[in-house]
Amino acid sequence: MTEPLMATYKRLPVAFARGEGVWLWDTEGRRYLDALSGIAVCGLGHAHPAVRDALCEQAGLLVHTSNLYRISEQERLGAMLTEMSGMDRVFFGNSGAEANEAAIKLARLHAHRRGVENPAILVAENSFHGRTLATLSATGNRKVQAGFEPLVQGFVRVPYDDVEAIETAAANRPNIVAILVEPIQGEGGIRIPAADYGRRLRALCDRHGWLLICDEIQTGMGRTGRWFGHEHGGTLPDVVTLAKGLANGVPIGACLARGAAAEVFGPGSHGSTFGGNPLVCRAARAVLETMVAEDLIANAADQGAYLLGGFRAALSDIPGVVEVRGRGLMLGIELERPCADLVGQALEAGLLINVTAERVIRLLPPLILARSEADRLLEGLTALIKRWLSDA
Repeated sequence: MTEPLMATYKRLPVAFARGEGVWLWDTEGRRYLDALSGIAVCGLGHAHPAVRDALCEQAGLLVHTSNLYRISEQERLGAMLTEMSGMDRVFFGNSGAEANEAAIKLARLHAHRRGVENPAILVAENSFHGRTLATLSATGNRKVQAGFEPLVQGFVRVPYDDVEAIETAAANRPNIVAILVEPIQGEGGIRIPAADYGRRLRALCDRHGWLLICDEIQTGMGRTGRWFGHEHGGTLPDVVTLAKGLANGVPIGACLARGAAAEVFGPGSHGSTFGGNPLVCRAARAVLETMVAEDLIANAADQGAYLLGGFRAALSDIPGVVEVRGRGLMLGIELERPCADLVGQALEAGLLINVTAERVIRLLPPLILARSEADRLLEGLTALIKRWLSDA
């Protein structure tokens, strides 16, 4: 039989049948510790009762009506998100790429209304913002862009964590209107900028009248030990994009804005058929309520610091290990050479991990991770890395 799915993924030879907490079981009954969370999606782990109950209850009431009408659950979720983020308004879509598309459109429309004919947005090298044509163009990874030319114009690329490069670009490009940046580069290899990077970006935007857009698709929703990754830099953006962990696997994206940026969109300027329907918003509200009730942001900070210290202590003197870095439950272990084959070896050992930027083991465990589970991850992965390096 011909494979019915397009070959957009190089899938591992495993299929999962069920999950509970940080654990997954495959169709053969074997158990795995999930240290990837569906790529930073399942912060509450698998089959969390709060999400399960919210989905079941809402599905029995109302799943979809369309944004032609008021949606009470959308309004409740919007109020929660704006209050916790310091933003004024929110637009709901279905994914992180859609949230970033909304932010790009918002920045362009804002610029055109100020008389800027060909607005440009500053983006960073090695960034990742999505796979739609505009977000692909904004992404700083030539590998994922190749073959999809012509790309969308209007993006100016500079090195990540390099404010001086932005200053140079500003001097040469008077049509720059915004900066789109990840507080920590996830796909780019868990790259953490200097402590003052966010504040310096905010100052630059204020000086030039630009919008500061923070892509919090991977860093948001408590992943870094704060609600948002930009909080570590002590700044407040004009626009924040969210998705991934917002509804624990139910597809939703959000573009939040404050001040003048929050008033840019009007009827007809943007939209989504499915965005913010009752089902997804009820799930997201359950996630937010659970995170507060179970103090999961504090747990992410605590367990993340424990894992970071543990991996550094175990691997710092091992030849072939470049660096262990991270913030909260967003960690990267960089090795000297490409290590993609470690993913399959970890799978055999009952661990779900990921390798990004070719040489960086990326860990994104659920925010509910307990100390005993952190110990199991620490011990199992450390042994795997040491064995892999010694066999080189």
